[in-house]
Amino acid sequence: MEFHVPNTVSFHLSLLILVAWPSVQASHSSSLSSSAAETISRFQHYLQINTSQPTPNYYQASDFLVSQAKSISLQSQAIEFVRGKPFVLIKWPGTNPHLPSILLYSHTDVVPSEIDKWKYDPFSAHIDDNGNIYARGSQDMKCVGMQYLEAVRRLKASGFQPLRSIYLAFSPDEEIGGQDGAAKFVESEVFKSLNIGVVLDEGMASADENYRIFYAERSARWLVIKAIGQPGHGSRLYDNSAAENMMKSLESIRRFRASQFDMIKAGLMAEGEVISVNMAYSKAGTPSPTGFVMNLQPSEAEVGFDIRVPPTADLESLERRIADEWAPASRNMTFRFLAKAPVHDEFGNPFITKTDNSNPWWGLLQDAIQRAGGKLHEPGIFPASTDSRYFRRLGLPAFGFSPMANTPILLHDHNEFLNQEVYLKGITMYESIIKAYASYVENEGNRASAGDL
Repeated sequence: MEFHVPNTVSFHLSLLILVAWPSVQASHSSSLSSSAAETISRFQHYLQINTSQPTPNYYQASDFLVSQAKSISLQSQAIEFVRGKPFVLIKWPGTNPHLPSILLYSHTDVVPSEIDKWKYDPFSAHIDDNGNIYARGSQDMKCVGMQYLEAVRRLKASGFQPLRSIYLAFSPDEEIGGQDGAAKFVESEVFKSLNIGVVLDEGMASADENYRIFYAERSARWLVIKAIGQPGHGSRLYDNSAAENMMKSLESIRRFRASQFDMIKAGLMAEGEVISVNMAYSKAGTPSPTGFVMNLQPSEAEVGFDIRVPPTADLESLERRIADEWAPASRNMTFRFLAKAPVHDEFGNPFITKTDNSNPWWGLLQDAIQRAGGKLHEPGIFPASTDSRYFRRLGLPAFGFSPMANTPILLHDHNEFLNQEVYLKGITMYESIIKAYASYVENEGNRASAGDL
């Protein structure tokens, strides 16, 4: 079953056939009920599809997701805004299509893995004796996408009917910037036709029992600094050599980085609230057949940094610091940005979703999580970047939330895993959230009425 997409958008229609996926033997499944074991098995199937960059198997993932939508009688399409990169959109129609809808957003791609550093193959979705599911994407973020689907499956089985329409989006290319995924989606006629009111996207795990919600994120500033100077014999001492000037800059950058890190260590700031600076690469020296020429000082040195800035940062001050201290022209230094992501929306406001009484979606989210038995940290700024920025740029409220309490943070790490009980509890969280969001009627005092949902 399909829903209308404007003819101006080219798209690939995935087969709406329920794929007969092979059964997965889970070593820890004996402790689960049959329905829970089936739920875990579907999650494993999704994890076993290798969608790692740079060559993700998007079509296999797309066909699987569309088959899951068909199995619970949901409308679905796989749209190709860019050829070879299907964007899966699933719809659960609400009884009042005129109300702003709910967007449950996730991405299908994952980062590469160093297979020899893993306990188990990252695409085996192996379950160990503790019920931990090892797989690339188990935390980032195939878990969330499947939890959306499983929560909808349960709600439909219970007879729940949403007032607002609900859309589940599975996007490509988030791990490489989202330009062919979320960026194309928000610019499309498809997106404009959805009348989105609020967006849920990915968050991260919490090492303790409290869940984490993110209302903003840090934006990337990828900085390259270059120094030039007189080349010469390795024994000579020159003023303003390329290497000397770069070392001066590195020391200044190190002090700034330490000042930001010290605020985190002292508990004065959260990680997402400071400016982080980390070296990504360094390049200098004259290559030789055995390495580098050791008795020759280079005439150029170049270093790249991954800088992340929160939406509250003083960007003018940061750029003055770069020009005056980190790469001053007086020391024969230059700088450029490879990436400079915006931090303000199209109205000139910082990319921040409000977490106060002026935003009813915030109150509904808190209440829904607590009703499902969850405890919450104070909301925070996500320390890295997600596709949420594309929605916040339009002024839409967007929250980052991945229901993974008592779980180590393993985003992009070796041996990424998620415990099956944590995964199942997360589905319960989304049941509560989806029910609250899809039933919300404005101007009824949402916090009071939410408790009655």
